[in-house]
Amino acid sequence: MNDVARHMVHFPVGSRLFNYRAAAIAMRDRHVLVCREGEDDYVMLPGGRVELGESSMEALERELAEELQSPSTIGRLAYTVENFFFHDGKQVHELGAYYLIDLPATFPFRRGGVVHQTEDAGLRLHFEWVDVDGGGLLERHLRPRFMIDQLRRLPEATEHLIFHERHK
Repeated sequence: MNDVARHMVHFPVGSRLFNYRAAAIAMRDRHVLVCREGEDDYVMLPGGRVELGESSMEALERELAEELQSPSTIGRLAYTVENFFFHDGKQVHELGAYYLIDLPATFPFRRGGVVHQTEDAGLRLHFEWVDVDGGGLLERHLRPRFMIDQLRRLPEATEHLIFHERHK
């Protein structure tokens, strides 16, 4: 067994915060899988924080196994993102790695409604498929918001994005 303590690459610096996150883009029939934590008023792509000494791909494999409780195949890196935004009164600098993934055909799929629920770190996670072409991602307040347009036109090669939130 590994005796090394786990440390997420997530640390505060005064009123600011740095976060390193790996996220999954799971698409099926022009729908993307999103996750809502507890009673949050927004959704995000599945994934989580990268641990110190762990690659973003390893982190995503670990997070998906914990959250989806389903095998997945990590594909190519679609986006690297430098995202600057405000959350809970802190200015956040987030580095994100967004990978295309494949889920097995046995992973539940239906349009509308929660298809999978689990608990992670004391939070209830709710997963659903949302149409990327309609207004569902905007209605559910997908974060980061700029990903709505990115999901509608996935790139042929990895793209690097830099995004600054304009207000608190």
